[in-house]
Amino acid sequence: MKRLFLKLDAKRLIIMVFGNVFLGMGISIFKLSGMGNDPFSGMVMALAESIGIAYAHFLILLNLILFVIEWILGRKYIGTGTFVNAILLGYIVTFFHNTSLHLFGEPQLFWQRVVVVAIGVVVCSFGVSLYQTSNVGIAPYDSLSLIMKNHFPKISYFWHRMFTDALCALICFLAGGVIGLGTLVSALGLGPIIHFFDVKFTKKLLA
Repeated sequence: MKRLFLKLDAKRLIIMVFGNVFLGMGISIFKLSGMGNDPFSGMVMALAESIGIAYAHFLILLNLILFVIEWILGRKYIGTGTFVNAILLGYIVTFFHNTSLHLFGEPQLFWQRVVVVAIGVVVCSFGVSLYQTSNVGIAPYDSLSLIMKNHFPKISYFWHRMFTDALCALICFLAGGVIGLGTLVSALGLGPIIHFFDVKFTKKLLA
């Protein structure tokens, strides 16, 4: 296990933690909009609600299953960030969502919901940039598309990620979850904005 933490230093650890905080905040903002989350979060929320388990608890259980796959097929992607994301992200989302509801309530008008989605995209992208670029471990779900890319290198990472996201969106829909503007924007818009933050901020911060 020591090999998994060789790249860890205090600066990268702090950046990774802040990345997960912003990511959780962004997911909670998406949820507040009522117009759909990113495919994976939306699926987890829908399944947790249908089963009757708290979102944060169900996310940990699902991450445990996905972690087994990551351990067997993609052990090189495991690090401190893997455990922080898998264990704490659900509680971070719950905290920010409950706080936002208490302070602001749910947006009522369509344009307000669209603005909330736009804010969620930026906050999520910033969080993902910090968390992934810190390079101290990938979350179990995020590792799936990387593992698939390793086993099927002729297919680009984009299509592997699209497959996992599309599958999550389908399960979310079948479980009665919300599929809407937030889901579409997450699937298509996060990548370019994450890249922007990578180049303009996070890599400079890590340099």
